[in-house]
Amino acid sequence: MSASTNNPLLEPSPLPFRLPLFELIAPEHFREALSLGIAEQEAELAEIASNPEPPSFANTVVALERSGALLRRVLPVFENRSAADADAAIDALEAEFAPKLAALRDAVLLEQRLFARLEALVTALDAGELDLDDDVDADVDANTDEPASESARAPGSAAASDRLAARAYLLRRRHRIALLAGARLSADGRTELSRLNERIAGLTTAFQRQLLADGNSRALHLGDERELAGLDDARRATAAAAAEARGLRGWVIPLVLPTQQPALAELTDPEVRERLLAASRGRGTSGGPHDTREILLELVRVRAARAALLGFADHATAVTADETAGSPAAVAELIAELAPRAIANAHREAADLAALAERDGRGRLEASDWLHLAERERAERHAVDLGAMRPYLEAGRVLRDGVFHAATLLYGLRFDERRDLVAHHPDARVFEVSEADGSPVGLYLLDLYARDSKRGGAWMSSLVEQSDLAGELPVVVNHLNVQKPPAGDPTLLTFDETETLFHEFGHALHGLLARVEFPSAAGTNVFRDFVELPSQVNELWALRPEILGRYAVHHESGAPIPAEFVERLISSRTFGEGFATTEYLAAAALDQAWHRLDIDAAAALDGVDAVAEFEGRALAEAGLADPRIPPRYSSGYFAHVFAGGYDAGYYSYVWSEVPGADIMAWFEQHGGARREPGERFRAEILAPGGSRDPRESIRRLLGREPAIDALLARRGLA
Repeated sequence: MSASTNNPLLEPSPLPFRLPLFELIAPEHFREALSLGIAEQEAELAEIASNPEPPSFANTVVALERSGALLRRVLPVFENRSAADADAAIDALEAEFAPKLAALRDAVLLEQRLFARLEALVTALDAGELDLDDDVDADVDANTDEPASESARAPGSAAASDRLAARAYLLRRRHRIALLAGARLSADGRTELSRLNERIAGLTTAFQRQLLADGNSRALHLGDERELAGLDDARRATAAAAAEARGLRGWVIPLVLPTQQPALAELTDPEVRERLLAASRGRGTSGGPHDTREILLELVRVRAARAALLGFADHATAVTADETAGSPAAVAELIAELAPRAIANAHREAADLAALAERDGRGRLEASDWLHLAERERAERHAVDLGAMRPYLEAGRVLRDGVFHAATLLYGLRFDERRDLVAHHPDARVFEVSEADGSPVGLYLLDLYARDSKRGGAWMSSLVEQSDLAGELPVVVNHLNVQKPPAGDPTLLTFDETETLFHEFGHALHGLLARVEFPSAAGTNVFRDFVELPSQVNELWALRPEILGRYAVHHESGAPIPAEFVERLISSRTFGEGFATTEYLAAAALDQAWHRLDIDAAAALDGVDAVAEFEGRALAEAGLADPRIPPRYSSGYFAHVFAGGYDAGYYSYVWSEVPGADIMAWFEQHGGARREPGERFRAEILAPGGSRDPRESIRRLLGREPAIDALLARRGLA
């Protein structure tokens, strides 16, 4: 197809750091650019595969890394729009292109001539006969520094040695990924695999679309102000604004993605709490027009069939084969070690809360009571009222004097808001990130607020990925789902939302500070059960005194948060961890159970009623079945695993927390938020991106293998 002349996606953006020209992009531009991008990469792949010259690192691996430049530029922008501001036109495009993009991925991984070239290169590498020091000319853009320094190219230097090691790792990774994806299947097998992959892409897209619609429709609508008892003025104003935005009278409490809703901690009317939790737990399973269960069951069946075709016992085995865990058995061992400790702590917590429920005349502790009574228990036992923290957690100050300040102390980074640059939504802000000496790092975008067109949860995405080869520096975006207050009112965060911002900014730092040669290794393109480590470590700074003292200031009086309040909060950090760990492990176990079904067991699941039956059985077998502690995500709205790329991988949060907690302790031992340990962490964990095995990165930093002790202490499970 011929290209139009007015499509802003078809040429590299002229804006700083190649920030997309968001204000000029319309949905029809995506269809043209995606179609051209797919066609362009298909042609490039055919040229590489048919190259008559013997395979070399340059004409095969580097050529593959260069291919798909248009699609690599357009697809992140489209995916960001789909997740952050979808509409009917974008939904239709996503449904149209998901199978096409899955087919293109198969073309990269399964094309036999390409795979043969990779096989030949790996064989030569194993024999010590491959020249990895091919001269690679990089594209240099005016917005970037020189892609690689002379010292990095000097023969025999440590930097040159690391560069050659990264190239060898890239080659082996490309070969292994293709191997695990089915490159050695027969022609008929590859055809069937492509069909299954396209079906999976369509199903995950449909699950996300149905869940977003059902979540919006189930937002709790309250018409009597007495039902708001317990909510402070800011929460009430936000609920009123949410109702007005929907054209309703009264108040609306929108649903966030996890089972437990933040308002449950504050609402004092038990009946309202029950309605809110029921709305949350009913998502995707009500039998209405947005029920997700048929999609879920078919997705489980197709994934099991795909695993069988690839020679794996089940989908979880196929997924973990290319993660640091290595096998579902290793995952099960970690869950089995933590689950009894967590549930025992949770039952002790439940006994205390049941006493409070009895005092309230509730008779027994219900799941909808837990968060509310836990906050009362925290206040009584530890004199900590998390709700009283909100006036000290104004979002702008948390960002500037908390999140950004920590990055300055650790890495010397500077952040300057660029009000002249337009983001993907009017609510989003753009910041230029620089080194201490003023040299450019990249752009950081923050999209803080919830809206009906935005999927739930919090996440980080890369709009432009750094690579020396392309001469590009990164553009990353953090998305949260904080309820937007009425115009003119401050945005006051809960402490949980504050920690979430620190967490997601850890992902952003990974994207901003990775410095790699090739785009496929950029930023967070790492093993899924390692990707959470930098974000978990970044949570540490939310309560460090050198950070907290800067940002926790009353939004009206300017008074610092009382020191004794912070001391009590820190001393009670393991309060409620039995519940928190149990609800997380329940979701992780549920994910594993769905994806450890073999092809016959998956086919035997009959009808949507099988979903609840299976979920109950899986939780009981894991020792995590307690009706008072529902999983953090139930099957009908488990977007992480049925739409979000964490299928058979939700365990990765606690898996990466083992080394993550160990590294947090390492930071504490080295004086906290200081430049020296920060630079070491940057060099060994953040900068390599996906250019080397993350287990090696952890060993280089700690000087040893990570131990589980710090995790047990952090979660109160020791």
